[in-house]
Amino acid sequence: MVSLIGVVGLLLIVGVNTAIAALLTRFFRVRLDTRWGPVVFTLFITPVAMVVPVLLLGAIVPFDLGSRAAVVGIAFVLPLTFGIAFDYLWMPSPDDVDLPREYGSERRENSPRR
Repeated sequence: MVSLIGVVGLLLIVGVNTAIAALLTRFFRVRLDTRWGPVVFTLFITPVAMVVPVLLLGAIVPFDLGSRAAVVGIAFVLPLTFGIAFDYLWMPSPDDVDLPREYGSERRENSPRR
């Protein structure tokens, strides 16, 4: 029997993991200056970061999906796919975003890495 709290908890896990996947995908696209770097980091590092919310929120609001494959599919694969699609298809490319000139000059002057 599915409870309302279990469904809400599962939707919360999917939403949080989708946000994590979208933010980490954007971070890797902006910071890594290679062709395959953002793809590799997104596919292998992001699921590791998604484990923490699943463990924490799954302990608070337990849900039963019947099998481990369903948990992996709904709690990891689905949000990872949504997060990557959100960043690549809806957000502008990092090269298309113009930053103000002051941003770059202030950052260099106040940067602790000299």
